[in-house]
Amino acid sequence: MQAEQPEGQPAPEVVDERTIEEKQKIAEDPGATDETILLPVEGGAAVLDSDKDGDNMGGNRVREIRRQQRGEVRAQEEAVEPPTDDAAAQSEIPAEFTEGLPQKMEAALSEEGERVEEAPDFVVPETTNIINNTVVNNTVINNTTNNVTEVRIVEETENRVILEAGDRIFVRGDDRPRLRLHAEETFYEELPRGRYRETIVRPDGYRVVTIYNRYGDILQRTRIDRNGDEYVLIYAPEYEERRRPAIVDVGYELPPMRLTIPVDDYIVDYAEHPDRDYYEFLSEPPVERVERVYTMDEVRHSARLRDKVRRIDLDTITFATGSAEVSMSQAKTLRTVADAMAKILDQDPGETFFIEGHTDAVGSDRSNLLLSDRRADSVATLLSEVYGIPPENLVTQGYGERFLKIRTQEGEQENRRVTIRRVTPLVRPVAQR
Repeated sequence: MQAEQPEGQPAPEVVDERTIEEKQKIAEDPGATDETILLPVEGGAAVLDSDKDGDNMGGNRVREIRRQQRGEVRAQEEAVEPPTDDAAAQSEIPAEFTEGLPQKMEAALSEEGERVEEAPDFVVPETTNIINNTVVNNTVINNTTNNVTEVRIVEETENRVILEAGDRIFVRGDDRPRLRLHAEETFYEELPRGRYRETIVRPDGYRVVTIYNRYGDILQRTRIDRNGDEYVLIYAPEYEERRRPAIVDVGYELPPMRLTIPVDDYIVDYAEHPDRDYYEFLSEPPVERVERVYTMDEVRHSARLRDKVRRIDLDTITFATGSAEVSMSQAKTLRTVADAMAKILDQDPGETFFIEGHTDAVGSDRSNLLLSDRRADSVATLLSEVYGIPPENLVTQGYGERFLKIRTQEGEQENRRVTIRRVTPLVRPVAQR
């Protein structure tokens, strides 16, 4: 799908007079400031995606609010060191999220269902509680805090749907065809409370069992090996018993992120560091504590949650304008990262990697969302087909031009990228490792 012509809606003005040298100094020790941390390059955008959202919403005005809020957090709390491992990151999660999970998992997998002949079509909710873009961490920017917003489908194409909720649009893809590729058998069962259980039987004898709610959100995903060993990939127990909105950014409940490690230890540009130890990097825990186990859908819709984990920018995958194709010559450049992912999965087959697609600002929001989602899916398929990373360990999402790396409305190769994060400690209790 080719991108359309620009619609002429630039982001709010952001004026930053710091030199690249000053930005570089901050990047080496971001914990020493409450200011928005910027990439130390010409036109570099905010390092944190949640700060990018703030810039998109209100420019310098929102930056100042977030700076003040970071200062308040700093004044109220003692300095907290980043977690040393996933268990430390989850150490303050309420016991209800970690106790008795093996029994709950067994009950969920053995729950009786009614076999259905065809794959279910998931529904779009009529209304949802969504935090309007004009509210930043409970601070009203322009007095429009309408929390009940109609969600409607504005476009359906290529196993994807564009949803509109308030003043924002989202792309929702269907990754089931990617997961079913090469499967020996796939069948569905209808469960109580409008849920569905999908079972995929792989040629080597293991099964992937996913429970979806009526909106297609993943409630639980488990891999069961041929000998019966179970590995939990995604599990957020608090949402199994109650209905919830399909689109909501829960990150608004948290204070602005305070990054306390050097930017080079938080974001890796693959082209600049091809020989880095990516196994060690991807194995690193979140950079701050995890308040509870989140659903995969909450992670999809919250930049603030995704900011908790480190990321790799795959800038060796260079997409042409309007294209999601990856050449085999570029695919070879992914070997180091793919080998690191495979090594992590050898240690724990229940790990989950989140693959994000991004575009530059050339084109309409709608076309860029679809294009970015296809880019993420292309890289996920490549990782599975070329390097053997199981598709069930990969979750994809496109964000279009929402999180530009370089602030420009012009065509920019660095903005046409794919990002990888290990999100396991956000979507699964460590007790299941």
